[in-house]
Amino acid sequence: MFVGLFVWSVQALAQTSDSYPARLPKGKVGEAVATFAGGCFWAQEEGFQQLRGVREVISGFSGGSVKNPTYEQVTTDQTGHAESVQVYYDPTLISYDDLLTAFFAGHDPTTLNRQGPDVGRDYRSVAFYRTPAEKARIEAAIEQVNKAKHYGGKVVTEVAPFTVFYAAENYHQNYCQLHPDQSYIRNVSLPKVEKLRQAMQGKLKNEQKRLTSR
Repeated sequence: MFVGLFVWSVQALAQTSDSYPARLPKGKVGEAVATFAGGCFWAQEEGFQQLRGVREVISGFSGGSVKNPTYEQVTTDQTGHAESVQVYYDPTLISYDDLLTAFFAGHDPTTLNRQGPDVGRDYRSVAFYRTPAEKARIEAAIEQVNKAKHYGGKVVTEVAPFTVFYAAENYHQNYCQLHPDQSYIRNVSLPKVEKLRQAMQGKLKNEQKRLTSR
């Protein structure tokens, strides 16, 4: 019932907000792009935005067969898409391995087709690779997470080739920042963000700001 009310509230918000898909940013020279799915994209977007070297993060959908899906279509779990984030970053400031560390810290990669109260394949864990080297790094990271035994079970994250990413509607972008007092954000999203921040100490933007302000 909680999830049903939650989806209804988001759909109602869409009717009063900009429901057009967000525009993907233009890539910069030397910039790299990574795509991950780790449950609700609100927490994933906010988490990756915390990292030094990350310029922008866009919430959207990937891994499915339907072109230009809407949020409402994806929540039916019939499109094949997972809620995903696309990360635009400077590889001279943050490595792909660092992004993987943040990804596996910011969600539970051992729960199949669910994250907390969110259930369905649209909430599955996926690391999308663009090159054979990225695929190898993902597989190595999964092996490391399994060996660490931080989680109770084995990692079930899919390792999938990247095909296309569709940006979600504008009202989904920067959602944690815009709605910090919403119950779902306080109780579900922000604890995930804090978990990621704890794992990425020394690589956070706010740390850099404190250093440069002295």
